[in-house]
Amino acid sequence: MTTETPRWCKSSYSENGGQCVEVATNFAPTHTTVSIRDSKNPTGPLLNIPATAFADFITSINAEDFGGTK
Repeated sequence: MTTETPRWCKSSYSENGGQCVEVATNFAPTHTTVSIRDSKNPTGPLLNIPATAFADFITSINAEDFGGTK
């Protein structure tokens, strides 16, 4: 029996200021979820969201599609 563990990563745009989130997308294909955590508290709570919602979120960020002004 193998135990799956999240493979955490954070954006290459993150500086070492400690104000980052980390994501684990390796469960998306098998569990259809993406896990998110606070990089300052790696043993703290996780937010698990549907992989499709995370993909939509990333698409919106890339398109700057939040309806606000710059």
